[in-house]
Amino acid sequence: MTETKTEDRFKEATSSEIDDADIAKDRAALGVWAASRSQELLSTATPEAIRNFAHGYGDDNPLYTDPAYGQATRWGGQVAPQIMAAVLNAPLRGDKLPKELRGGSYRGIHAFVSGGTWDWYRPIYPGDTLYSFSGLESVEEKESEFAGRSVIRVLRDVKMNQRAEVVGVYRTLVIYTERKKAREKGKYSTIEDPSYTKEDIAALDEIYAAEKVRGAEPQFWEDVVVGDDMGKMAKGPLTTTDMVVFHAGGYGFVPYGLKTGRLAWKNRQRIPAFFIDNEYGVPDVAQRVHWDSEWAKAIGNPRAYDYGVLRECWIHHFLTDWMGDGAFVVRQHDEIRKFNYQGDIQYLTGRVDGKRDEDGMALVDVAVEVRNQRGETTAQASASISLPSRDKGAALLPDVPKDLQRDAVRMFERHGELLKAQS
Repeated sequence: MTETKTEDRFKEATSSEIDDADIAKDRAALGVWAASRSQELLSTATPEAIRNFAHGYGDDNPLYTDPAYGQATRWGGQVAPQIMAAVLNAPLRGDKLPKELRGGSYRGIHAFVSGGTWDWYRPIYPGDTLYSFSGLESVEEKESEFAGRSVIRVLRDVKMNQRAEVVGVYRTLVIYTERKKAREKGKYSTIEDPSYTKEDIAALDEIYAAEKVRGAEPQFWEDVVVGDDMGKMAKGPLTTTDMVVFHAGGYGFVPYGLKTGRLAWKNRQRIPAFFIDNEYGVPDVAQRVHWDSEWAKAIGNPRAYDYGVLRECWIHHFLTDWMGDGAFVVRQHDEIRKFNYQGDIQYLTGRVDGKRDEDGMALVDVAVEVRNQRGETTAQASASISLPSRDKGAALLPDVPKDLQRDAVRMFERHGELLKAQS
């Protein structure tokens, strides 16, 4: 069989293998925290940015999208979906780390998000600018079923606002695989393309029509029963448009980014390994696996597929629709189990697993499952939610650990010192 131009260029550009030196650099960098100097696509949560981010993953909750609506809630105005902290970042000034403590670069190695854990402490209001300091929390080398040798890294990002208040901590699990071996395996190349009838789409539309934002109706802790069904939500079928809308909503994929024209040329000079020729011989971003099915096939997948962080947002959407305006997600842990390919539908369901009183917070623990139209579990999650109580009143926010808040203040003080020295 004759290979396509894309496959030929894949062979030329993706013979990279994981370098032992990168793993050694990672191990030297464990537990070293540094100011994040990245300028995300968004840094400040303006009312429009909040609305557009929510719309970027399909959320029309008026608490996030209508500035006037929030005035009647406990928050006193519009707030952002808590998971918006993932895409907000302004450059934080800090001392530059020595090269030997910056971790491995893994240039030319395919990376994908396999899951993450959020611990949230404070809401995000319009006008809040988020900064972060981050570092490598763990690194593990293993043999992957999909791609042979792989490296699993957990990256910790501490997000704080302009008052040095810790908003949340995000731990991202990222898997690095050798593309060449991924292609040779070809495990997923036999998955058939989906095909839907008008009746199939009508059945999907019925699910969309039945979805509801709980909103102003309180979800009281006393009324929740262990074993409760949390309802059903649909997402899909996945299209290239979904990827475009998610990026337009604020997902910048920093530090790589999406650029055009002269800015794309500059980006190619900065990170040439991130660009691989397409079928026309044009250098294009490696992350086009999320919208270019031919490129996705070249690395062993049947079609283009979504971002793990997009499914994290979908799970968060499911939680916030269920919990109502007055609640607060304390923790969300999710695991991405399978790819979500173009044309796939994802169905989110959940149940209440437990109730507890912790430090005065009326908490419920829930489990969420994400399954595609083939009946496969593609993601799963657990979450803890602080609910309002008939006896205790409004849902409480968790206390920020003292050492974490101290680190945030120290980092922000250094930021101010460096700004002052520059002026």
